[in-house]
Amino acid sequence: MSERAEHAESVLAAADCLHSAEQVQQAYDQIAEQISADLAGKNPLILTVMVGGMLPCAEIIKRLEFAFELDYLHASRYQGELSGGGLVWKVSPSISLEGRHVLIIDDILDVGHTLLEIQRAMQAQNPASLRTAVLCNKQHERRVDGVHAEYVGLQVPDRYVFGCGMDYRNYHRQLPAIYAVSEAPA
Repeated sequence: MSERAEHAESVLAAADCLHSAEQVQQAYDQIAEQISADLAGKNPLILTVMVGGMLPCAEIIKRLEFAFELDYLHASRYQGELSGGGLVWKVSPSISLEGRHVLIIDDILDVGHTLLEIQRAMQAQNPASLRTAVLCNKQHERRVDGVHAEYVGLQVPDRYVFGCGMDYRNYHRQLPAIYAVSEAPA
Protein backbone atom coordinates (compact mmCIF):
# COMPACT_ATOMS: atom_id res chain seq x y z
CA MET A 1 0.00 0.00 0.00
CA SER A 2 1.31 3.46 -0.84
CA GLU A 3 2.18 6.00 1.82
CA ARG A 4 -0.74 8.19 0.69
CA ALA A 5 -3.19 5.29 0.95
CA GLU A 6 -1.87 4.35 4.39
CA HIS A 7 -2.25 7.94 5.52
CA ALA A 8 -5.84 8.06 4.18
CA GLU A 9 -6.63 4.84 6.07
CA SER A 10 -5.27 6.30 9.31
CA VAL A 11 -7.34 9.47 8.81
CA LEU A 12 -10.49 7.36 8.35
CA ALA A 13 -9.70 5.26 11.43
CA ALA A 14 -9.53 8.42 13.57
CA ALA A 15 -12.36 10.31 11.83
CA ASP A 16 -15.64 11.36 13.42
CA CYS A 17 -18.83 10.11 11.74
CA LEU A 18 -21.05 13.17 11.28
CA HIS A 19 -23.96 11.57 9.37
CA SER A 20 -24.67 7.85 9.20
CA ALA A 21 -25.41 6.02 5.96
CA GLU A 22 -29.09 5.95 6.97
CA GLN A 23 -29.16 9.73 7.50
CA VAL A 24 -27.50 10.24 4.11
CA GLN A 25 -30.10 8.01 2.40
CA GLN A 26 -32.90 10.02 4.04
CA ALA A 27 -31.27 13.23 2.76
CA TYR A 28 -31.20 11.83 -0.78
CA ASP A 29 -34.89 10.94 -0.47
CA GLN A 30 -35.76 14.46 0.67
CA ILE A 31 -33.71 16.14 -2.09
CA ALA A 32 -35.29 13.92 -4.76
CA GLU A 33 -38.78 14.66 -3.46
CA GLN A 34 -38.17 18.42 -3.68
CA ILE A 35 -36.63 18.15 -7.16
CA SER A 36 -39.58 16.06 -8.34
CA ALA A 37 -42.03 18.65 -7.07
CA ASP A 38 -40.23 21.39 -9.01
CA LEU A 39 -39.03 19.67 -12.20
CA ALA A 40 -41.30 16.71 -13.00
CA GLY A 41 -42.77 17.16 -16.47
CA LYS A 42 -40.30 19.90 -17.46
CA ASN A 43 -37.77 17.70 -19.31
CA PRO A 44 -34.84 18.99 -17.22
CA LEU A 45 -31.18 18.60 -17.98
CA ILE A 46 -29.29 17.34 -14.95
CA LEU A 47 -25.59 18.16 -14.76
CA THR A 48 -23.26 16.27 -12.46
CA VAL A 49 -20.23 18.17 -11.20
CA MET A 50 -17.40 15.67 -11.47
CA VAL A 51 -15.88 14.07 -9.53
CA GLY A 52 -17.49 14.86 -6.18
CA GLY A 53 -21.03 15.18 -7.48
CA MET A 54 -20.97 11.76 -9.15
CA LEU A 55 -22.16 9.73 -6.14
CA PRO A 56 -24.80 12.20 -4.89
CA CYS A 57 -26.10 12.52 -8.45
CA ALA A 58 -26.37 8.74 -8.89
CA GLU A 59 -28.28 8.44 -5.63
CA ILE A 60 -30.62 11.33 -6.38
CA ILE A 61 -31.46 10.46 -9.99
CA LYS A 62 -32.34 6.86 -9.22
CA ARG A 63 -35.12 8.31 -7.04
CA LEU A 64 -36.55 10.50 -9.83
CA GLU A 65 -39.51 8.98 -11.67
CA PHE A 66 -39.80 11.44 -14.56
CA ALA A 67 -37.99 11.99 -17.86
CA PHE A 68 -34.75 13.98 -17.81
CA GLU A 69 -31.47 14.15 -19.70
CA LEU A 70 -28.16 13.67 -17.92
CA ASP A 71 -24.78 15.23 -18.69
CA TYR A 72 -21.74 16.27 -16.72
CA LEU A 73 -19.14 18.95 -16.31
CA HIS A 74 -15.73 18.80 -14.74
CA ALA A 75 -14.33 21.90 -13.12
CA SER A 76 -12.05 21.74 -10.11
CA ARG A 77 -10.00 23.89 -7.80
CA TYR A 78 -8.65 21.09 -5.57
CA GLN A 79 -7.15 18.37 -7.78
CA GLY A 80 -6.41 16.05 -4.87
CA GLU A 81 -5.19 18.75 -2.50
CA LEU A 82 -6.70 19.99 0.75
CA SER A 83 -7.15 23.58 -0.42
CA GLY A 84 -8.18 25.02 -3.75
CA GLY A 85 -6.34 27.00 -6.37
CA GLY A 86 -7.66 28.53 -9.59
CA LEU A 87 -10.61 26.90 -11.33
CA VAL A 88 -9.62 24.44 -14.06
CA TRP A 89 -12.32 23.54 -16.63
CA LYS A 90 -11.72 19.99 -17.79
CA VAL A 91 -15.08 19.24 -19.48
CA SER A 92 -18.07 21.45 -20.32
CA PRO A 93 -21.58 20.03 -20.82
CA SER A 94 -22.10 18.57 -24.30
CA ILE A 95 -25.86 19.29 -24.40
CA SER A 96 -27.11 22.82 -25.05
CA LEU A 97 -28.57 24.51 -21.97
CA GLU A 98 -30.45 27.19 -23.90
CA GLY A 99 -34.12 27.22 -22.94
CA ARG A 100 -33.75 24.15 -20.70
CA HIS A 101 -34.56 23.71 -17.03
CA VAL A 102 -31.12 22.85 -15.67
CA LEU A 103 -30.23 21.20 -12.37
CA ILE A 104 -26.62 21.11 -11.17
CA ILE A 105 -25.83 18.37 -8.63
CA ASP A 106 -22.69 18.58 -6.50
CA ASP A 107 -21.43 17.09 -3.26
CA ILE A 108 -20.98 20.13 -1.01
CA LEU A 109 -21.44 23.87 -0.85
CA ASP A 110 -18.44 25.15 1.08
CA VAL A 111 -16.99 28.60 0.43
CA GLY A 112 -18.54 28.45 -3.02
CA HIS A 113 -15.88 29.75 -5.42
CA THR A 114 -16.12 26.71 -7.72
CA LEU A 115 -19.90 26.43 -7.61
CA LEU A 116 -20.39 30.16 -8.22
CA GLU A 117 -18.19 30.03 -11.32
CA ILE A 118 -20.07 26.96 -12.55
CA GLN A 119 -23.43 28.63 -11.95
CA ARG A 120 -22.33 31.76 -13.80
CA ALA A 121 -20.99 29.75 -16.75
CA MET A 122 -24.22 27.75 -16.98
CA GLN A 123 -26.41 30.87 -16.61
CA ALA A 124 -24.51 32.45 -19.52
CA GLN A 125 -25.96 29.71 -21.75
CA ASN A 126 -29.52 31.06 -21.23
CA PRO A 127 -31.32 28.18 -19.52
CA ALA A 128 -35.04 28.57 -18.78
CA SER A 129 -34.14 28.01 -15.11
CA LEU A 130 -31.04 27.01 -13.17
CA ARG A 131 -31.17 25.20 -9.85
CA THR A 132 -28.51 23.55 -7.72
CA ALA A 133 -28.65 20.55 -5.39
CA VAL A 134 -25.91 19.65 -2.92
CA LEU A 135 -25.77 16.82 -0.45
CA CYS A 136 -24.04 19.00 2.17
CA ASN A 137 -23.93 22.62 3.18
CA LYS A 138 -20.90 23.55 5.28
CA GLN A 139 -21.83 25.94 8.08
CA HIS A 140 -19.55 28.96 8.27
CA GLU A 141 -19.42 32.68 7.45
CA ARG A 142 -16.92 32.57 4.55
CA ARG A 143 -19.43 31.94 1.73
CA VAL A 144 -18.91 34.05 -1.38
CA ASP A 145 -21.74 36.40 -2.30
CA GLY A 146 -24.17 35.12 -4.88
CA VAL A 147 -23.64 31.36 -4.60
CA HIS A 148 -26.64 29.29 -3.57
CA ALA A 149 -28.24 25.87 -3.59
CA GLU A 150 -32.00 25.38 -3.78
CA TYR A 151 -31.81 21.80 -2.53
CA VAL A 152 -29.65 20.87 0.47
CA GLY A 153 -29.62 17.48 2.15
CA LEU A 154 -27.49 17.87 5.26
CA GLN A 155 -25.66 20.50 7.28
CA VAL A 156 -22.05 19.85 8.24
CA PRO A 157 -19.80 21.80 10.59
CA ASP A 158 -16.82 23.81 9.42
CA ARG A 159 -14.45 20.84 9.33
CA TYR A 160 -12.74 18.85 6.59
CA VAL A 161 -15.39 16.29 5.57
CA PHE A 162 -15.28 13.24 3.30
CA GLY A 163 -17.42 10.35 2.08
CA CYS A 164 -20.49 10.37 -0.23
CA GLY A 165 -18.49 11.87 -3.10
CA MET A 166 -16.29 14.15 -1.02
CA ASP A 167 -12.70 13.03 -0.78
CA TYR A 168 -9.74 13.12 1.51
CA ARG A 169 -6.80 13.59 -0.88
CA ASN A 170 -8.62 11.59 -3.59
CA TYR A 171 -9.54 8.76 -1.18
CA HIS A 172 -12.76 7.69 0.57
CA ARG A 173 -15.31 9.19 -1.86
CA GLN A 174 -17.17 5.85 -1.89
CA LEU A 175 -18.01 5.80 1.81
CA PRO A 176 -21.77 5.68 2.47
CA ALA A 177 -21.57 7.97 5.52
CA ILE A 178 -20.07 11.43 6.03
CA TYR A 179 -16.96 11.76 8.16
CA ALA A 180 -14.83 14.63 9.42
CA VAL A 181 -11.11 14.55 9.96
CA SER A 182 -10.55 14.14 13.69
CA GLU A 183 -9.99 17.25 15.75
CA ALA A 184 -8.33 15.18 18.48
CA PRO A 185 -4.70 16.08 19.15
CA ALA A 186 -2.24 13.66 17.59
